[in-house]
Amino acid sequence: MEKVVSGIRPTGNLHLGNYFGAVKSFLQMQDEYDCLFFIADWHSLTTRPKPEDIVRSANTILAEYLACGIDPEKAPIYIQSDVREVLELYLYLNMNAYLGELERTTTFKEKARKQPDNVNAGLLTYPTLMAADILIHKADKVPVGKDQEQNMEMARRYARRFNTIYGVECFKEPKSFSPSDKPVKIPGLDGSGKMGKSEGNCIYLIDDAATIRKKVMKAVTDAGPTAPDSEKPEVIQNLFTLMEAVSPRETYDYFNEKWNDCSIRYGDMKKQLAEDIVATTAPIRERIMQYLSDTDRLAKIAAAGAERARESASKTIEEVRQIIGFRPR
Repeated sequence: MEKVVSGIRPTGNLHLGNYFGAVKSFLQMQDEYDCLFFIADWHSLTTRPKPEDIVRSANTILAEYLACGIDPEKAPIYIQSDVREVLELYLYLNMNAYLGELERTTTFKEKARKQPDNVNAGLLTYPTLMAADILIHKADKVPVGKDQEQNMEMARRYARRFNTIYGVECFKEPKSFSPSDKPVKIPGLDGSGKMGKSEGNCIYLIDDAATIRKKVMKAVTDAGPTAPDSEKPEVIQNLFTLMEAVSPRETYDYFNEKWNDCSIRYGDMKKQLAEDIVATTAPIRERIMQYLSDTDRLAKIAAAGAERARESASKTIEEVRQIIGFRPR
């Protein structure tokens, strides 16, 4: 069975866009591949998080993914900083990474622009840490979006470079892939673009029913259709896209018909949409709160995941140490 490794950024709560995108993909992958999922807490240090936020953020993301259906028996889920072998491989890869190629990466340039007072070495070497996360397990595939494809190409480059320098076939060249042919893109509530934390247009899985209803009723709309069977503008199509994701088909068809005959009442549509979102997220929210209230259980799941991750990581690092010429540990 092919091995898949995927990192999870501990940056805020999961929202509907995450749920119908990455999370649904993870649920599919855990049944089809030999998966390892990890929470990338070392990566978060480039933004200087407060010490008290590191564990809290990791626990929150862990609880949310478990509540959504990640099964740690099928797919170990661990915290990156619990697998110290990754740092050793990160060091070795950095020794063969060149300043010019790191400085040219799009992610480095974008992050340096966003935090000009904190352009640290972690930002610069983000691609080598990402490569270490992947190569330490000799992954066959990695699910990534377009924004990470350049970093994936660098991971393949570092694998080739290590093999060439030492005349070995130690590392595979991991492939980028999408487990879904048509990934679902959930729009935001502001009428444009996709749902995203930085845009402030999200419905979070941890939101309670009152919060969801309030957010949905504030969603952007227009004056309504003026001709039968007219094309929906983006702000209205976004509402229908949300409804298509969370509502029964007959509900979607009902309001689509109301649009086509110009009798639609946006207030009625948003009230129904809010209730359907609540119905979708309420069971997940309940499980999130259960996990968050039992930190001992979260710690045990993370520890078990790290133990399984270190089984493959330790084998790889011992092989790498021998290839480079270091004594076995």
